[in-house]
Order: sequence, then C-alpha cells, then structure tokens
Amino acid sequence: MVTTLFSMKISALIDKTPLKRFRKKDPVVAVIPLHGVIASGGGKLRGEQLNLLGLAEIINDAFETKNLKAVALAVNSPGGSPVQSSLIAKRIRQLADEKEVPVYAFAEDVMASGGYWLGLCADEIYADLNSVIGSIGVISAGFGFTGLMEKVGVDRRMYSAGENKAKLDPFSPEKESDVEWLKKLQMEIHENFKAFVKERRGDRLKKRKDKELFSGDVWTGTKAVELGLIDGISDMRSFMREKYGEKVKFQLLEGRKSWFQKTLGLGSQSLTSQAVGDLVASAKNEAHWNRFGL
Repeated sequence: MVTTLFSMKISALIDKTPLKRFRKKDPVVAVIPLHGVIASGGGKLRGEQLNLLGLAEIINDAFETKNLKAVALAVNSPGGSPVQSSLIAKRIRQLADEKEVPVYAFAEDVMASGGYWLGLCADEIYADLNSVIGSIGVISAGFGFTGLMEKVGVDRRMYSAGENKAKLDPFSPEKESDVEWLKKLQMEIHENFKAFVKERRGDRLKKRKDKELFSGDVWTGTKAVELGLIDGISDMRSFMREKYGEKVKFQLLEGRKSWFQKTLGLGSQSLTSQAVGDLVASAKNEAHWNRFGL
C-alpha cells in the first residue's frame, strides 16, 4: 500500500514537470545575405559591397548557429572582384565541410559573374523563374581621356621607374601591347572561373559546348535549369519548409557594429573619405547593375 502511494506521488510530480526541455528543438536555417557588388572597398549605395573582410564574421556566426540544419545564401549580385568572389566562396565551403552542414544558394534578381561564383560554393542552387543567371566571363572597363585633354589644352606629365608601371593609363594613348597583356590576364581568370564551375557542378552540367556555357551570356532561371547551371526553381522559404518541416526557423545573419557606429551611423572612415568613397563606389556599382538592365 505504501509502495503504491509513493508511486502515485512520483507519477503526479512527473506529470507536472515542464516538458519543453525534453522536446525536440525546431530546426534552424542560418541565412547569409549576399547582396551587392563584390569589391574590396567600402561603400553603401545600392547595397553593401561584398568582400571577405566584411563577411568573415557573419559566415563564421552562421555555422555556429544553434540547432543548425543548413546554411542558406540569399544571392543578389551582378558580380565584381574575382579575387573576393573566390575568397568568400572558399571560406563558406571550408566551414561547410568542417561542420558537415549543407549549403543552399537562392538567386534573387541576379546571380551573375562573381555572384554566380558565390552561388557555386553551395551544394545546390535555386532561383526564381525570372532570375538572371550566368555571365561566366571576365570584363574590364575604363575610360580614355586623351581627346578631352587635347581639346581643353591639358598636358599629361607622368614619370615612372619600370617600363610596365604605366600600363593602360587612361590619360595616355592606348597601346596594343597593353591590351594584349590585359586580355591575357582575363583569359587566365576566365579559365579559373570555368574550372570552378566544372568542379562544383560536375555531371549536373548538361552536355553543351564550352563556347555556349562560358561565353559570358546570361539566362533566366528556367533556362539555367536546362543548362545545369542551377538545380531548380524555388524560393528559400518554400524549399526549406518542404525539406525541414513547417516549424523550421530562419536566422538572418547581419554584420555587427560598435556602439559608436550604431549611434552615429558611421563606418570606420571619416565623413569626407566616406562620402568620396561612396560616390566612386556608386558609379562602379551602377555600371555592374546596368549590364543586366537593373
């Protein structure tokens, strides 16, 4: 009789014990926003510029998220620096392999050039029907001011040590040897880009001639699926809910700022240098976006 009463009391206590801590935690997907032109500098006009220095902490935090099931890359970039594209992609891939966490990339308006390079570090890539995908090529652009200088009567005075220090100087007449040198660099970078595409996409690339895939052309999401450049048409929320269930949670990762930066809304640059930097960055950014009609 005593044993029975004791058992009943224990059962009552167990029934009243909160069960939250025993329940399975909801799955979490860490979201890394990759929006903007890829460049080594700063500037905040028309989206943040993307570089490893600014993203390293965010990437690390993403893979340290509690109850992490996957990392999602929200990509909206027309490209930019091939070096920064490569460095960012390598860092994400290194942590994904170390932590054994799957990575999925989702294209928004544009995943082109360096933006597609970023998407390639994911295990799978998805896009909207109307997303612009591709631009697997290398481009350099600049201006020549020799005619203008002659018109306004300005003389160019430049002095250098080393015969190759003044290659492609915009204030001097263009030299054929300089153009050949630039094209050689572009071809080497293009080969590296193509090799990364083939490494990451593998057998998923459809049997197409390299001339078509790597011409620098772009395609909509639907055509990109046909070419094997991406894995399907989907959006992040729908895909993750289907894969991990209705209770999946999204953790958006954003850069941290000091109290001083948050209070005054300033970066590490002075007001003057920041204004000049933003003006230059804005012109460069617009040139990248305008290539895709945006």
